[in-house]
Amino acid sequence: MGRGSPYPEEFRNDAVALYRAAAGRRTYAAVAADVGVTGETLRSWVRQADEQAGRVRGGEAMPEERDEELARLRAELGRLRKAEAEWQLEREILRRAAQYFARKMKA
Repeated sequence: MGRGSPYPEEFRNDAVALYRAAAGRRTYAAVAADVGVTGETLRSWVRQADEQAGRVRGGEAMPEERDEELARLRAELGRLRKAEAEWQLEREILRRAAQYFARKMKA
């Protein structure tokens, strides 16, 4: 069993909130330097907060999120297959038209 953190929970929550407010603009190390901890410490606090909030489970998306993404991807695949079938039909029409006009030009 690990030892308790020397930092109060409120401090850790504030550090996580500060990182999230700057997400995309600042690194873990930059935010951690501002609050006086290491980048890895802040990264572990963010990870723990995500796990407690139920946002991440074992590094994977939650089942509901996966189901939504799977449904979206299946719909997109259906649209792409339909478009591919239409493109194949168009190519076939153009190929036959090119053959027809090529014969007409020889005659």
